[in-house]
Amino acid sequence: VFMGSVTVADTIKPDSAEAIAALRACGVKRTVMLTGDGETTASAVAGELGLDEYHAALLPADKVERVEALLAHPDRKGKLAFVGDGINDAPVLARADIGIAMGGMGSDAAIEAADVVLMDDDPRKLGLAIAIAKKTLRIVRQNIVFSLVIKIGCLLLTALGYTNMWWAIFADVGVAVLAILNAIRALNVKNL
Repeated sequence: VFMGSVTVADTIKPDSAEAIAALRACGVKRTVMLTGDGETTASAVAGELGLDEYHAALLPADKVERVEALLAHPDRKGKLAFVGDGINDAPVLARADIGIAMGGMGSDAAIEAADVVLMDDDPRKLGLAIAIAKKTLRIVRQNIVFSLVIKIGCLLLTALGYTNMWWAIFADVGVAVLAILNAIRALNVKNL
């Protein structure tokens, strides 16, 4: 005679749906969940979060196989990022183009294998991390172009006899100081 059952399941973080929306706003085209949970739980979570695809009842080796398949997909454009926090996620975090570990409650193995660690386990910070990375790359490119233009311009003007030692000092030290001041802008990044 069946008397009853006990079901244990993880709860969805209240800000997870907001995090998925922020990722989509950052330009993430496809979201896929790889989980060791059963089909019923995975289906419910994927539906609630609006994920594009999910794969349930996966062992760590199965997750790696799924990531390999995603990496080898012929229509793939861009980078593949994987977010995880458990010891069973460590192999996939290491294999993905970008491994992101939730460091607050995550395992040491996941933290060591990841490229990025979010220390407060807030999934909304994924969007902020992407915004910081994009702004940093933009500033680096600006600094490289600015430095090269000034140095090449100063070199040409010197070859033509129009500049003196002070121009050379500006092209060296002044440009470095301006690049540092420009880089300080990376400290002010607003979350999407």
